[in-house]
Amino acid sequence: MRTWLVAGLAGMAITLWAFQGLLPRCTSVDPDTGKTGDTVTAKGENLGKSNIAEVYLTDGQKDTPVTVSDQSDTELKFKVPQLKAGRYHLLILTANRASLIEQPVVFTMQ
Repeated sequence: MRTWLVAGLAGMAITLWAFQGLLPRCTSVDPDTGKTGDTVTAKGENLGKSNIAEVYLTDGQKDTPVTVSDQSDTELKFKVPQLKAGRYHLLILTANRASLIEQPVVFTMQ
């Protein structure tokens, strides 16, 4: 019985480790300041269509969807929507729609 428990826990750990490797992660946005209609490039890993369903800019209270114009595993480009001036984080809805992940990068709306 103990062997099955250890094997089961090891299997769950491997599954969680493998899943974490596929989570989208942004490491930068360029430019990091802009206005409505500007095109912004976010760089990182696991940013392809197979990992991301939707992208938002969030101020912590309101999530505003962005239109992604180009997307690869290492970068995505989006148009800045109409927003009030302030600081916004990128927020990513995973492809399986199970998680919203707030990214550690900030875009400042002029």
